[in-house]
Amino acid sequence: MDNKTHILVVDDDPQICDLLQDYLQQYGFIVTTAHNGDAMQAALHKHIIQLVILDLMLPGDDGLTLCKKLREQSDVIIIMLSAVHEESDRIVGLEIGADDYLPKPFSPRELLARIKAQLRRSSGQLNKTTSSLAQLPIRTFNQWQLDCNRRVLITHDHITVPLSSGEYELLLAFLNHPNRVLSRDQLIDLTRGENSTPFDRSIDTQVARLRKKIEPDPKQPTTLITVRGGGYQFITHTHSTTES
Repeated sequence: MDNKTHILVVDDDPQICDLLQDYLQQYGFIVTTAHNGDAMQAALHKHIIQLVILDLMLPGDDGLTLCKKLREQSDVIIIMLSAVHEESDRIVGLEIGADDYLPKPFSPRELLARIKAQLRRSSGQLNKTTSSLAQLPIRTFNQWQLDCNRRVLITHDHITVPLSSGEYELLLAFLNHPNRVLSRDQLIDLTRGENSTPFDRSIDTQVARLRKKIEPDPKQPTTLITVRGGGYQFITHTHSTTES
């Protein structure tokens, strides 16, 4: 594993922080720890972080709040930890931008496997995106522009709307297959491929999040519609431009 990969562990339990720091460093990772949201933000400003391991229960802002804030400002990989075994917490965590969710107590080996899977997926996405940027850095649809360099949406009045990694991948899949009905399995293959994980089945969640950003009324979508028994269809006329 690339020894330059920097992981930030955010947990108010010093023993867990020390355990994960010692364990992950054995596999070549650089590991920084933080015990609350303020320390997390300080570490993010000081270091270039590739992956955040974020506990749900923290003093001050909880993990869900911090996850939402972090996703709004960054595409960093987020793996959430929680001793609260409520399905609703897991679903909310994924909805607001977490890439994976692991209940406590957990095996460090399982966490390591999930970290490696997320890094492989992220690396594969970066390679695919980089190879196509020279031809299609700007994708235009309806009243929107998708800037593939920055992975953001731009409104007609030049307001920038950030996208999470999952939202970007899903939107790009739809733009590459406009007006076609795509099943959930097809969308998983288009966005995750061989690096899919059990949580990649949350395509419906990603669609709901994307609708909130591109639809005037997410409850009555006109662009990203549900096809009963089929999946989803992206209704649009698209074109691409290359930045000079």
